Amino acid sequence: MLRTTKSPKILLVNPPVAKPSEPPAGIARLAGALRDNGVGCEVLDLNLHCLLAEFDAEVESQDKWSRRAGKNRQRNLTSLRSPQLYQSFDRYQRVVSDLGRVLSLAGRKSDCEITLANYNDLEKTPLRSSDLLASAECFEANHFYAHFNPLLEEALETQQPEYVGLSLSYLSQALTGFAIIGFIRRQFPKIKIVAGGGLISSWMSSAAWNDPFKALIDCCVSGPGENVLLQLLGKESRPGLGRFSYAGFAMADYLSPGAVLPYAASHGCYWQKCQFCPDFAEGSCYLARSAPEAVAEISQLTGLHNPVLVHLLDNAISPALLRELGNSGLSVPWYGFARFEKELEDFSFCAGLQQSGCVMLKLGLESGSQQVLDRLNKGVDLKRAARILNNLHRAGIATYIYLLFGTPAETKSEALLTLDFVRRHRQAITYINLAIFNMPVCSPEALHLQNRFFDGDLSLYCDFDHPEGWDRKKVRTFLHKDFRKDTLIREIERRNPGVFGSNHAPFLHH
Repeated sequence: MLRTTKSPKILLVNPPVAKPSEPPAGIARLAGALRDNGVGCEVLDLNLHCLLAEFDAEVESQDKWSRRAGKNRQRNLTSLRSPQLYQSFDRYQRVVSDLGRVLSLAGRKSDCEITLANYNDLEKTPLRSSDLLASAECFEANHFYAHFNPLLEEALETQQPEYVGLSLSYLSQALTGFAIIGFIRRQFPKIKIVAGGGLISSWMSSAAWNDPFKALIDCCVSGPGENVLLQLLGKESRPGLGRFSYAGFAMADYLSPGAVLPYAASHGCYWQKCQFCPDFAEGSCYLARSAPEAVAEISQLTGLHNPVLVHLLDNAISPALLRELGNSGLSVPWYGFARFEKELEDFSFCAGLQQSGCVMLKLGLESGSQQVLDRLNKGVDLKRAARILNNLHRAGIATYIYLLFGTPAETKSEALLTLDFVRRHRQAITYINLAIFNMPVCSPEALHLQNRFFDGDLSLYCDFDHPEGWDRKKVRTFLHKDFRKDTLIREIERRNPGVFGSNHAPFLHH
Protein backbone atom coordinates (compact mmCIF):
# COMPACT_ATOMS: atom_id res chain seq x y z
CA MET A 1 0.00 0.00 0.00
CA LEU A 2 2.98 2.30 0.41
CA ARG A 3 4.88 4.01 -2.36
CA THR A 4 8.36 4.53 -0.94
CA THR A 5 10.34 7.65 -1.73
CA LYS A 6 13.54 8.99 -0.22
CA SER A 7 13.01 10.90 3.01
CA PRO A 8 9.51 12.29 2.53
CA LYS A 9 8.82 15.43 4.50
CA ILE A 10 5.35 14.30 5.53
CA LEU A 11 3.24 11.16 5.77
CA LEU A 12 -0.50 11.72 5.30
CA VAL A 13 -2.69 9.23 7.18
CA ASN A 14 -6.38 8.34 6.86
CA PRO A 15 -7.60 6.59 10.06
CA PRO A 16 -10.45 4.07 10.30
CA VAL A 17 -13.47 3.96 10.04
CA ALA A 18 -15.04 5.46 6.92
CA LYS A 19 -16.71 3.79 3.94
CA PRO A 20 -13.89 1.94 2.12
CA SER A 21 -15.45 2.43 -1.31
CA GLU A 22 -12.93 5.01 -2.63
CA PRO A 23 -9.68 6.70 -1.61
CA PRO A 24 -9.84 9.72 0.73
CA ALA A 25 -10.13 12.81 -1.43
CA GLY A 26 -8.90 15.24 1.23
CA ILE A 27 -5.56 13.49 1.49
CA ALA A 28 -5.31 13.20 -2.30
CA ARG A 29 -5.72 16.96 -2.64
CA LEU A 30 -3.12 17.66 0.06
CA ALA A 31 -0.73 15.22 -1.58
CA GLY A 32 -1.17 16.91 -4.95
CA ALA A 33 -0.50 20.38 -3.55
CA LEU A 34 2.60 19.22 -1.71
CA ARG A 35 4.03 17.26 -4.63
CA ASP A 36 3.40 20.14 -7.04
CA ASN A 37 5.52 22.31 -4.74
CA GLY A 38 8.41 19.88 -4.47
CA VAL A 39 7.56 18.52 -1.02
CA GLY A 40 8.24 14.82 -0.46
CA CYS A 41 4.96 13.24 0.53
CA GLU A 42 3.61 9.73 1.14
CA VAL A 43 0.08 8.52 1.88
CA LEU A 44 -1.18 5.72 4.08
CA ASP A 45 -4.84 4.70 4.08
CA LEU A 46 -5.12 2.93 7.42
CA ASN A 47 -8.89 2.89 7.04
CA LEU A 48 -8.70 0.50 4.11
CA HIS A 49 -5.84 -1.48 5.64
CA CYS A 50 -7.53 -2.00 9.02
CA LEU A 51 -10.91 -2.99 7.63
CA LEU A 52 -9.39 -5.47 5.20
CA ALA A 53 -7.27 -6.87 8.03
CA GLU A 54 -10.45 -7.56 10.01
CA PHE A 55 -11.58 -9.90 7.25
CA ASP A 56 -8.34 -11.86 7.51
CA ALA A 57 -8.90 -12.61 11.20
CA GLU A 58 -10.67 -15.65 12.62
CA VAL A 59 -14.43 -15.37 13.00
CA GLU A 60 -16.43 -16.80 15.88
CA SER A 61 -19.11 -18.88 14.19
CA GLN A 62 -21.77 -19.42 16.83
CA ASP A 63 -24.78 -19.43 14.52
CA LYS A 64 -25.66 -20.24 10.93
CA TRP A 65 -25.40 -16.61 9.76
CA SER A 66 -22.00 -16.15 11.40
CA ARG A 67 -20.69 -19.40 9.92
CA ARG A 68 -21.86 -18.39 6.45
CA ALA A 69 -20.45 -14.87 6.79
CA GLY A 70 -17.11 -16.14 8.07
CA LYS A 71 -16.78 -18.82 5.42
CA ASN A 72 -17.58 -16.49 2.53
CA ARG A 73 -15.88 -13.27 3.67
CA GLN A 74 -13.06 -13.28 1.10
CA ARG A 75 -15.41 -14.31 -1.70
CA ASN A 76 -17.76 -11.51 -0.66
CA LEU A 77 -14.94 -8.97 -0.76
CA THR A 78 -14.12 -10.12 -4.27
CA SER A 79 -17.80 -9.85 -5.22
CA LEU A 80 -18.02 -6.22 -4.08
CA ARG A 81 -15.18 -5.46 -6.49
CA SER A 82 -17.04 -7.12 -9.38
CA PRO A 83 -19.64 -5.35 -11.60
CA GLN A 84 -21.71 -8.55 -11.76
CA LEU A 85 -22.74 -8.29 -8.12
CA TYR A 86 -24.55 -5.01 -8.71
CA GLN A 87 -26.85 -6.62 -11.27
CA SER A 88 -28.69 -8.38 -8.43
CA PHE A 89 -29.83 -6.10 -5.61
CA ASP A 90 -30.83 -9.01 -3.36
CA ARG A 91 -27.41 -10.64 -3.73
CA TYR A 92 -25.72 -7.26 -3.18
CA GLN A 93 -27.62 -6.78 0.08
CA ARG A 94 -26.71 -10.28 1.26
CA VAL A 95 -22.99 -9.75 0.55
CA VAL A 96 -22.90 -6.40 2.38
CA SER A 97 -24.90 -7.83 5.28
CA ASP A 98 -22.54 -10.81 5.64
CA LEU A 99 -19.46 -8.59 5.60
CA GLY A 100 -21.10 -6.42 8.22
CA ARG A 101 -21.71 -9.50 10.33
CA VAL A 102 -17.99 -10.34 10.28
CA LEU A 103 -17.11 -6.84 11.48
CA SER A 104 -19.81 -6.97 14.15
CA LEU A 105 -18.38 -10.21 15.54
CA ALA A 106 -14.86 -8.78 15.47
CA GLY A 107 -15.97 -5.73 17.43
CA ARG A 108 -17.44 -7.79 20.26
CA LYS A 109 -13.93 -8.90 21.24
CA SER A 110 -13.07 -5.38 22.39
CA ASP A 111 -16.47 -3.95 23.41
CA CYS A 112 -16.99 -1.88 20.32
CA GLU A 113 -19.34 -1.77 17.37
CA ILE A 114 -17.82 -1.89 13.89
CA THR A 115 -19.53 -1.61 10.54
CA LEU A 116 -18.34 -0.85 7.02
CA ALA A 117 -19.07 2.81 7.73
CA ASN A 118 -18.79 3.32 11.48
CA TYR A 119 -16.86 2.63 14.68
CA ASN A 120 -18.43 3.05 18.10
CA ASP A 121 -16.58 2.41 21.37
CA LEU A 122 -19.06 1.37 24.06
CA GLU A 123 -17.02 3.08 26.80
CA LYS A 124 -15.62 6.18 25.09
CA THR A 125 -17.20 8.86 22.92
CA PRO A 126 -15.55 11.16 20.38
CA LEU A 127 -17.76 13.96 21.73
CA ARG A 128 -15.59 14.31 24.86
CA SER A 129 -12.03 15.58 24.63
CA SER A 130 -11.17 13.63 27.78
CA ASP A 131 -12.11 10.37 26.05
CA LEU A 132 -10.02 11.26 22.99
CA LEU A 133 -7.05 12.07 25.22
CA ALA A 134 -7.58 8.76 27.04
CA SER A 135 -7.61 6.97 23.69
CA ALA A 136 -4.26 8.60 22.85
CA GLU A 137 -2.80 7.70 26.25
CA CYS A 138 -3.92 4.05 26.10
CA PHE A 139 -3.51 3.54 22.35
CA GLU A 140 -2.75 -0.18 22.78
CA ALA A 141 -6.35 -0.70 23.93
CA ASN A 142 -7.80 0.52 20.63
CA HIS A 143 -9.43 -2.26 18.64
CA PHE A 144 -7.40 -1.51 15.52
CA TYR A 145 -4.02 -1.19 17.27
CA ALA A 146 -2.80 -4.64 16.18
CA HIS A 147 -3.56 -3.70 12.57
CA PHE A 148 -2.19 -0.15 12.36
CA ASN A 149 0.84 -0.64 14.64
CA PRO A 150 3.11 -2.70 12.34
CA LEU A 151 2.29 -0.81 9.14
CA LEU A 152 2.58 2.64 10.69
CA GLU A 153 5.75 1.74 12.58
CA GLU A 154 7.39 0.40 9.42
CA ALA A 155 6.40 3.50 7.45
CA LEU A 156 7.75 5.89 10.08
CA GLU A 157 10.99 4.00 10.61
CA THR A 158 11.63 3.56 6.90
CA GLN A 159 10.60 6.98 5.66
CA GLN A 160 11.51 9.08 8.71
CA PRO A 161 9.17 11.99 7.89
CA GLU A 162 9.37 15.27 9.78
CA TYR A 163 5.57 15.50 9.95
CA VAL A 164 2.56 13.22 10.08
CA GLY A 165 -0.73 14.70 8.91
CA LEU A 166 -3.98 13.04 10.01
CA SER A 167 -7.23 13.68 8.22
CA LEU A 168 -10.28 13.37 10.49
CA SER A 169 -13.44 13.76 8.47
CA TYR A 170 -15.94 11.84 10.62
CA LEU A 171 -16.67 11.20 14.30
CA SER A 172 -16.25 7.49 13.53
CA GLN A 173 -12.53 8.14 12.87
CA ALA A 174 -11.81 10.21 15.97
CA LEU A 175 -11.09 7.62 18.68
CA THR A 176 -8.79 5.52 16.50
CA GLY A 177 -7.28 8.67 15.02
CA PHE A 178 -6.28 9.78 18.50
CA ALA A 179 -4.95 6.32 19.29
CA ILE A 180 -2.71 6.71 16.24
CA ILE A 181 -1.65 10.16 17.45
CA GLY A 182 -0.83 8.75 20.88
CA PHE A 183 1.23 5.97 19.34
CA ILE A 184 3.24 8.42 17.23
CA ARG A 185 3.74 10.81 20.15
CA ARG A 186 5.14 8.06 22.39
CA GLN A 187 7.09 5.99 19.88
CA PHE A 188 8.30 8.78 17.58
CA PRO A 189 8.37 11.92 19.78
CA LYS A 190 10.45 13.97 17.33
CA ILE A 191 7.80 13.78 14.59
CA LYS A 192 5.46 16.76 14.46
CA ILE A 193 1.75 15.99 14.19
CA VAL A 194 -0.77 18.00 12.18
CA ALA A 195 -4.51 17.25 12.31
CA GLY A 196 -7.14 18.53 9.90
CA GLY A 197 -10.23 17.48 7.98
CA GLY A 198 -13.92 18.28 8.28
CA LEU A 199 -14.26 17.13 11.88
CA ILE A 200 -11.36 19.24 13.11
CA SER A 201 -12.70 22.23 11.18
CA SER A 202 -16.12 21.84 12.78
CA TRP A 203 -14.65 21.65 16.28
CA MET A 204 -12.50 24.72 15.68
CA SER A 205 -15.49 26.74 14.41
CA SER A 206 -17.20 26.51 17.79
CA ALA A 207 -17.06 29.62 19.98
CA ALA A 208 -16.21 27.32 22.89
CA TRP A 209 -13.11 25.88 21.18
CA ASN A 210 -10.11 26.09 23.51
CA ASP A 211 -7.83 23.48 21.87
CA PRO A 212 -7.81 20.70 24.45
CA PHE A 213 -5.23 18.85 22.31
CA LYS A 214 -2.41 21.41 22.25
CA ALA A 215 -0.12 19.18 24.32
CA LEU A 216 -0.67 16.31 21.89
CA ILE A 217 -1.07 17.84 18.42
CA ASP A 218 1.41 20.40 17.12
CA CYS A 219 -1.04 22.06 14.75
CA CYS A 220 -4.81 21.78 14.19
CA VAL A 221 -5.97 23.06 10.80
CA SER A 222 -9.39 24.48 9.97
CA GLY A 223 -10.59 24.49 6.37
CA PRO A 224 -8.37 23.74 3.34
CA GLY A 225 -5.01 22.61 4.65
CA GLU A 226 -2.78 23.00 1.58
CA ASN A 227 -1.35 26.41 2.40
CA VAL A 228 -0.91 25.68 6.10
CA LEU A 229 1.12 22.58 5.30
CA LEU A 230 3.16 24.36 2.66
CA GLN A 231 4.07 27.07 5.15
CA LEU A 232 4.94 24.55 7.85
CA LEU A 233 7.18 22.74 5.39
CA GLY A 234 9.01 25.89 4.33
CA LYS A 235 7.20 26.59 1.06
CA GLU A 236 5.34 29.66 -0.09
CA SER A 237 1.59 29.42 0.10
CA ARG A 238 -0.36 29.76 -3.12
CA PRO A 239 -3.88 31.05 -3.68
CA GLY A 240 -6.65 28.66 -4.65
CA LEU A 241 -7.06 24.92 -4.26
CA GLY A 242 -4.44 22.24 -4.78
CA ARG A 243 -4.54 19.60 -7.47
CA PHE A 244 -5.34 15.96 -6.73
CA SER A 245 -2.76 13.18 -6.68
CA TYR A 246 -3.68 9.54 -6.11
CA ALA A 247 -0.17 8.11 -6.33
CA GLY A 248 0.36 5.71 -3.44
CA PHE A 249 -3.27 4.63 -3.06
CA ALA A 250 -4.20 1.03 -3.79
CA MET A 251 -7.02 2.00 -6.15
CA ALA A 252 -8.00 -1.59 -6.95
CA ASP A 253 -8.37 -2.61 -3.28
CA TYR A 254 -11.36 -0.44 -2.42
CA LEU A 255 -14.79 -2.05 -2.14
CA SER A 256 -16.34 -0.91 -5.41
CA PRO A 257 -16.58 -2.57 -8.86
CA GLY A 258 -13.48 -0.82 -10.16
CA ALA A 259 -11.55 2.30 -9.25
CA VAL A 260 -13.68 5.23 -8.07
CA LEU A 261 -12.09 8.65 -8.40
CA PRO A 262 -13.31 11.24 -5.88
CA TYR A 263 -12.78 14.84 -6.95
CA ALA A 264 -13.85 18.26 -5.70
CA ALA A 265 -13.68 21.39 -7.83
CA SER A 266 -14.52 23.58 -4.85
CA HIS A 267 -14.43 24.00 -1.09
CA GLY A 268 -17.58 25.16 0.68
CA CYS A 269 -20.88 25.93 -1.03
CA TYR A 270 -21.51 28.58 -3.68
CA TRP A 271 -25.06 29.16 -2.37
CA GLN A 272 -24.04 29.88 1.25
CA LYS A 273 -27.53 30.90 2.31
CA CYS A 274 -29.29 27.82 3.72
CA GLN A 275 -30.30 28.45 7.31
CA PHE A 276 -29.11 25.83 9.81
CA CYS A 277 -26.64 24.31 7.36
CA PRO A 278 -23.39 23.45 9.19
CA ASP A 279 -21.29 25.11 6.47
CA PHE A 280 -23.37 28.28 6.76
CA ALA A 281 -23.20 28.20 10.56
CA GLU A 282 -19.43 27.63 10.54
CA GLY A 283 -18.86 30.45 8.07
CA SER A 284 -17.00 28.23 5.60
CA CYS A 285 -15.48 30.15 2.73
CA TYR A 286 -16.15 29.22 -0.88
CA LEU A 287 -13.16 28.51 -3.10
CA ALA A 288 -13.41 27.01 -6.57
CA ARG A 289 -11.39 26.12 -9.62
CA SER A 290 -12.64 27.47 -12.91
CA ALA A 291 -14.93 25.02 -14.67
CA PRO A 292 -12.55 24.44 -17.65
CA GLU A 293 -9.63 23.90 -15.27
CA ALA A 294 -11.62 21.40 -13.19
CA VAL A 295 -12.78 19.38 -16.21
CA ALA A 296 -9.24 19.35 -17.60
CA GLU A 297 -7.93 17.97 -14.30
CA ILE A 298 -10.67 15.32 -14.18
CA SER A 299 -9.76 14.27 -17.71
CA GLN A 300 -6.10 14.03 -16.77
CA LEU A 301 -6.84 11.98 -13.65
CA THR A 302 -9.15 9.59 -15.50
CA GLY A 303 -6.43 9.04 -18.06
CA LEU A 304 -3.98 8.13 -15.29
CA HIS A 305 -6.23 5.87 -13.22
CA ASN A 306 -8.90 4.57 -15.63
CA PRO A 307 -11.75 4.77 -13.09
CA VAL A 308 -15.17 3.23 -13.58
CA LEU A 309 -16.77 6.23 -11.86
CA VAL A 310 -15.90 9.81 -10.92
CA HIS A 311 -17.43 11.01 -7.66
CA LEU A 312 -17.77 14.82 -7.57
CA LEU A 313 -17.58 15.84 -3.92
CA ASP A 314 -18.53 19.52 -4.23
CA ASN A 315 -21.16 20.58 -1.70
CA ALA A 316 -23.03 21.54 -4.85
CA ILE A 317 -21.72 21.37 -8.41
CA SER A 318 -21.87 24.93 -9.72
CA PRO A 319 -24.00 25.70 -12.80
CA ALA A 320 -20.81 26.68 -14.64
CA LEU A 321 -19.24 23.30 -13.92
CA LEU A 322 -22.43 21.49 -14.92
CA ARG A 323 -22.36 23.32 -18.26
CA GLU A 324 -18.69 22.49 -18.76
CA LEU A 325 -19.27 18.83 -17.91
CA GLY A 326 -22.20 18.67 -20.31
CA ASN A 327 -19.98 19.88 -23.14
CA SER A 328 -16.90 17.93 -22.11
CA GLY A 329 -17.43 14.54 -23.66
CA LEU A 330 -15.94 12.80 -20.62
CA SER A 331 -15.38 9.14 -21.28
CA VAL A 332 -16.26 8.03 -17.73
CA PRO A 333 -19.50 7.92 -15.70
CA TRP A 334 -19.83 10.55 -12.97
CA TYR A 335 -22.19 11.71 -10.23
CA GLY A 336 -22.38 14.36 -7.52
CA PHE A 337 -24.47 16.85 -5.57
CA ALA A 338 -26.36 19.60 -7.38
CA ARG A 339 -28.94 22.23 -6.56
CA PHE A 340 -32.28 22.62 -8.32
CA GLU A 341 -30.89 25.25 -10.68
CA LYS A 342 -32.67 26.70 -13.70
CA GLU A 343 -30.27 25.00 -16.15
CA LEU A 344 -31.80 21.65 -15.22
CA GLU A 345 -35.25 22.86 -16.32
CA ASP A 346 -34.01 22.47 -19.89
CA PHE A 347 -34.45 18.84 -20.94
CA SER A 348 -31.80 19.13 -23.64
CA PHE A 349 -29.36 20.27 -20.95
CA CYS A 350 -30.16 17.19 -18.84
CA ALA A 351 -29.81 14.97 -21.90
CA GLY A 352 -26.40 16.54 -22.51
CA LEU A 353 -25.36 15.73 -18.94
CA GLN A 354 -26.40 12.12 -19.48
CA GLN A 355 -24.41 11.98 -22.71
CA SER A 356 -21.37 13.36 -20.85
CA GLY A 357 -21.53 10.44 -18.41
CA CYS A 358 -23.81 11.70 -15.62
CA VAL A 359 -25.46 8.64 -14.07
CA MET A 360 -26.89 10.20 -10.90
CA LEU A 361 -27.42 13.57 -9.24
CA LYS A 362 -27.87 14.02 -5.52
CA LEU A 363 -30.30 16.84 -4.74
CA GLY A 364 -31.15 18.47 -1.42
CA LEU A 365 -34.90 18.98 -1.63
CA GLU A 366 -35.28 18.89 2.21
CA SER A 367 -39.04 19.64 2.21
CA GLY A 368 -42.18 19.43 0.11
CA SER A 369 -43.49 22.65 1.67
CA GLN A 370 -42.66 25.86 -0.17
CA GLN A 371 -43.14 27.78 3.06
CA VAL A 372 -40.50 25.68 4.83
CA LEU A 373 -38.06 26.01 1.93
CA ASP A 374 -38.47 29.78 1.94
CA ARG A 375 -37.92 29.97 5.71
CA LEU A 376 -34.76 27.89 5.34
CA ASN A 377 -33.61 30.13 2.49
CA LYS A 378 -33.01 27.07 0.32
CA GLY A 379 -33.60 28.95 -2.92
CA VAL A 380 -35.67 26.01 -4.19
CA ASP A 381 -38.96 26.43 -6.00
CA LEU A 382 -41.08 23.28 -5.80
CA LYS A 383 -42.59 23.72 -9.26
CA ARG A 384 -39.08 23.99 -10.69
CA ALA A 385 -37.96 21.00 -8.64
CA ALA A 386 -40.80 18.91 -10.08
CA ARG A 387 -39.85 19.85 -13.64
CA ILE A 388 -36.20 19.06 -12.97
CA LEU A 389 -36.98 15.66 -11.45
CA ASN A 390 -39.07 14.81 -14.51
CA ASN A 391 -36.31 15.98 -16.88
CA LEU A 392 -33.65 13.92 -15.13
CA HIS A 393 -35.89 10.86 -15.15
CA ARG A 394 -36.60 11.26 -18.88
CA ALA A 395 -32.88 11.69 -19.55
CA GLY A 396 -32.04 8.46 -17.70
CA ILE A 397 -30.22 10.12 -14.79
CA ALA A 398 -30.91 8.62 -11.36
CA THR A 399 -31.88 10.98 -8.53
CA TYR A 400 -30.87 10.67 -4.88
CA ILE A 401 -33.15 13.01 -2.94
CA TYR A 402 -32.29 14.28 0.54
CA LEU A 403 -35.14 15.14 2.92
CA LEU A 404 -34.78 16.88 6.28
CA PHE A 405 -37.47 16.71 8.95
CA GLY A 406 -37.89 18.56 12.23
CA THR A 407 -36.35 21.92 11.33
CA PRO A 408 -37.62 24.92 13.33
CA ALA A 409 -39.44 26.00 10.16
CA GLU A 410 -41.48 22.76 9.90
CA THR A 411 -44.63 21.38 11.52
CA LYS A 412 -46.32 18.00 11.06
CA SER A 413 -48.73 19.44 8.50
CA GLU A 414 -45.77 20.58 6.43
CA ALA A 415 -44.04 17.21 6.86
CA LEU A 416 -47.19 15.69 5.36
CA LEU A 417 -46.71 17.99 2.36
CA THR A 418 -43.25 16.42 1.92
CA LEU A 419 -44.85 12.99 1.96
CA ASP A 420 -47.35 14.13 -0.65
CA PHE A 421 -44.63 15.62 -2.89
CA VAL A 422 -42.57 12.42 -2.84
CA ARG A 423 -45.65 10.32 -3.56
CA ARG A 424 -46.63 12.49 -6.54
CA HIS A 425 -43.14 12.45 -8.04
CA ARG A 426 -42.13 8.92 -7.08
CA GLN A 427 -41.52 7.86 -10.67
CA ALA A 428 -38.75 10.45 -10.95
CA ILE A 429 -37.17 9.74 -7.53
CA THR A 430 -34.75 6.83 -7.56
CA TYR A 431 -33.45 6.98 -3.99
CA ILE A 432 -34.30 8.96 -0.86
CA ASN A 433 -32.33 9.84 2.25
CA LEU A 434 -34.29 10.74 5.37
CA ALA A 435 -32.70 12.77 8.15
CA ILE A 436 -33.84 14.43 11.36
CA PHE A 437 -32.56 17.94 11.92
CA ASN A 438 -29.81 18.68 14.45
CA MET A 439 -29.09 22.27 15.38
CA PRO A 440 -25.38 23.11 14.83
CA VAL A 441 -23.87 24.44 18.05
CA CYS A 442 -22.32 27.32 16.14
CA SER A 443 -25.60 28.36 14.51
CA PRO A 444 -26.75 31.90 15.40
CA GLU A 445 -30.26 30.49 15.82
CA ALA A 446 -29.08 28.28 18.65
CA LEU A 447 -28.55 31.37 20.77
CA HIS A 448 -32.26 32.20 20.66
CA LEU A 449 -33.55 28.77 21.65
CA GLN A 450 -33.55 26.80 24.86
CA ASN A 451 -30.66 24.46 24.24
CA ARG A 452 -30.08 21.09 25.80
CA PHE A 453 -26.60 20.19 24.64
CA PHE A 454 -25.70 16.60 24.10
CA ASP A 455 -23.12 15.25 26.49
CA GLY A 456 -19.57 16.18 25.57
CA ASP A 457 -17.54 19.35 25.12
CA LEU A 458 -16.96 18.48 21.45
CA SER A 459 -20.60 17.95 20.50
CA LEU A 460 -21.30 19.46 17.08
CA TYR A 461 -25.05 19.75 17.54
CA CYS A 462 -27.51 20.67 20.21
CA ASP A 463 -31.08 19.77 20.92
CA PHE A 464 -33.63 22.56 21.09
CA ASP A 465 -37.20 23.28 22.02
CA HIS A 466 -39.09 23.40 18.74
CA PRO A 467 -41.14 26.60 18.48
CA GLU A 468 -44.21 24.56 17.36
CA GLY A 469 -43.65 21.52 19.58
CA TRP A 470 -42.55 19.38 16.60
CA ASP A 471 -39.84 17.65 18.63
CA ARG A 472 -37.53 14.77 17.68
CA LYS A 473 -39.75 12.13 19.30
CA LYS A 474 -42.77 13.27 17.28
CA VAL A 475 -40.69 13.45 14.10
CA ARG A 476 -39.41 9.90 14.61
CA THR A 477 -42.95 8.66 15.21
CA PHE A 478 -44.12 10.39 12.03
CA LEU A 479 -41.34 8.89 9.94
CA HIS A 480 -42.00 5.43 11.34
CA LYS A 481 -45.80 5.38 11.33
CA ASP A 482 -46.73 7.73 8.49
CA PHE A 483 -43.86 8.25 6.07
CA ARG A 484 -42.08 4.91 5.90
CA LYS A 485 -45.27 2.85 6.11
CA ASP A 486 -46.72 4.50 3.04
CA THR A 487 -46.86 1.88 0.28
CA LEU A 488 -45.40 4.16 -2.39
CA ILE A 489 -42.58 5.35 -0.12
CA ARG A 490 -41.69 1.75 0.71
CA GLU A 491 -41.20 1.10 -2.99
CA ILE A 492 -38.53 3.82 -3.12
CA GLU A 493 -36.87 2.83 0.16
CA ARG A 494 -36.52 -0.78 -0.98
CA ARG A 495 -34.01 0.46 -3.58
CA ASN A 496 -31.76 2.18 -1.03
CA PRO A 497 -28.29 0.59 -0.89
CA GLY A 498 -28.02 0.66 2.90
CA VAL A 499 -24.53 0.94 4.39
CA PHE A 500 -22.77 2.34 1.32
CA GLY A 501 -25.62 4.72 0.50
CA SER A 502 -25.01 7.03 -2.43
CA ASN A 503 -21.47 5.64 -2.93
CA HIS A 504 -22.84 2.45 -4.46
CA ALA A 505 -26.17 3.76 -5.73
CA PRO A 506 -24.80 4.63 -9.22
CA PHE A 507 -23.74 1.02 -9.70
CA LEU A 508 -27.18 -0.27 -8.72
CA HIS A 509 -29.03 2.04 -11.09
CA HIS A 510 -29.75 0.24 -14.36
